[in-house]
Amino acid sequence: MDVIVTPTPELKGEIGALSSKNYTTRYLLVAALAEGTSTIHFPAHSEDSDAMRRCIRDLGAILEEDDEKIVITGFGSKPVDVKELNVGNAGAVLRFLMAIAALCPEVTFVNTYPDSLGKRPHDDLITSLGQLGVEVEHQNGRLPITIRGGQPRGGKITVSGSVSSQYLSALLFLTPLLEEDSEITVLHDLKSKVVVGQTLEVLAQAGITIEASEDLMTYKVPGRQKYLAQSYTVQGDYPGSAAVLAAAAVTQSDVIIHRLPVESKQGEKAVVDVLQMMQVPLTHENDIVHVKGTGKLQAVEFDGDAATDAVLAMVAAAVFAEGTSRFYNVENLRYKECDRITDYLTELRKAGANVEERQAEIIVHGRPEGVEGGVTIDAHYDHRVIMALSIVGLRAKQPIVIRDAHHVAKSYPQYFDHIQALGANIEWVQG
Repeated sequence: MDVIVTPTPELKGEIGALSSKNYTTRYLLVAALAEGTSTIHFPAHSEDSDAMRRCIRDLGAILEEDDEKIVITGFGSKPVDVKELNVGNAGAVLRFLMAIAALCPEVTFVNTYPDSLGKRPHDDLITSLGQLGVEVEHQNGRLPITIRGGQPRGGKITVSGSVSSQYLSALLFLTPLLEEDSEITVLHDLKSKVVVGQTLEVLAQAGITIEASEDLMTYKVPGRQKYLAQSYTVQGDYPGSAAVLAAAAVTQSDVIIHRLPVESKQGEKAVVDVLQMMQVPLTHENDIVHVKGTGKLQAVEFDGDAATDAVLAMVAAAVFAEGTSRFYNVENLRYKECDRITDYLTELRKAGANVEERQAEIIVHGRPEGVEGGVTIDAHYDHRVIMALSIVGLRAKQPIVIRDAHHVAKSYPQYFDHIQALGANIEWVQG
């Protein structure tokens, strides 16, 4: 399905933030790894979290769900012997479960998205699993991937953090269950440290003890630990809300979003600070963000590494700012569902934006007068690109057609419903 975004001068209304995808997938996993019954309140519903639900059920967890909660009886450290797992297009779910699959005799992760997740490499995690005595069969680091485990060993483990922090998180979920104690050393750089902080936060809530160095580059993990069955509440999602906030920033708006905690470990919370730096009138108190947009923005410079999943939305806002904005330290955007630098900027240019790329930077020469639009653009099957391009469409002079926009469901199925509720002029058409 394609979507037509027609220029919309005003947005107004209130919505509740969707629940956090990152926290939901982590809570689902730690609940599955516990013996006993855990409850997760306000879990996210998206293709990613649904992939985790499906896979932990295949591995032996029992799930019961209603509108507000999910009750999970876990399999502990003994998943059932399953032959195949299908994570869809969910990279984090794949990587976390590649580690957990080391507890199984033999599991094959199938390749159902050859043009997206199927192109992404996982070599760094494969190398680390080899150090645990796990045999991995793969296609140059890509799906389909077969894990032959059963008796993974702890000990000294190294993992590269230069492409993704998800490899490290995967090892942090697995190693507490091993017989031996483990020491994990991160090689090179560690991308998205703030997301590792979320993993450590969830592990601590699940009763797991891990000693992390201050720079998050070394970890001591005692073995023979047990995940505790707990009750968890999922906070609102900043990465998805970043797009709604940016949409409010580029229009005349009076928009309120609930359930965005002021005290949150989500790096994408920085979108609030960045929009304030861009001189967007907004307040953030009592877990409510209130934007009274004027459509006038100032250029900004921002280190995007700590807020990776909000960068595309901030770039979309910068398209209409006065002056030149620079988003730096963002190379890991290239290793997502698509190359979120080259592919995204290609589409922005089609819409009339003046943007430049470097290997690890996005530079935006703002056009406060707006962009032309009047084009059909390709979202590259990427939920974050879809949301970001829709922001540009709201402020273009002519409507923009975004192809395959239904892929927004990967993280935020209600995104277009939410911005329509605020007044955005959106129309779905058959692609």
